[in-house]
Amino acid sequence: MRLPIQINEQSAEPLYHQIKVQLRALIVSGQLVEGTLLPSIRELAQTVKCSVITVKRVYSDLEGEGLLRTRQGTGTYVAKVGEQERDRHRLSVVMETLEQAVIAGKRVQCTEEELEELFREAVSKHYDAGGEDG
Repeated sequence: MRLPIQINEQSAEPLYHQIKVQLRALIVSGQLVEGTLLPSIRELAQTVKCSVITVKRVYSDLEGEGLLRTRQGTGTYVAKVGEQERDRHRLSVVMETLEQAVIAGKRVQCTEEELEELFREAVSKHYDAGGEDG
């Protein structure tokens, strides 16, 4: 299986984090359902052009979060995620992204009011106008 994970090599965000965030999002959004067999650690590392250690750490962390399970000799699978847990993870994905946006805004000296206005504009763009991202 080929996962739709895209790495931005120009990003300051570490490869490990990019992979983990995208894989978590695929699981909590339901795009990867319970029981889905993931690529082997080596296969995913080759696909996204990173080290095997990086992918191993991602799989291990997501297993620790209860999103993946590994069966010796058969591979790593998407775990059963209850609705409450799915919602918690789903919202944590969004919160993490919002926090990164706030940090970026502070870095360029945006005021709290400017950030709030930008957030409202982004929400309006994607919800009120039927934006293409949902």
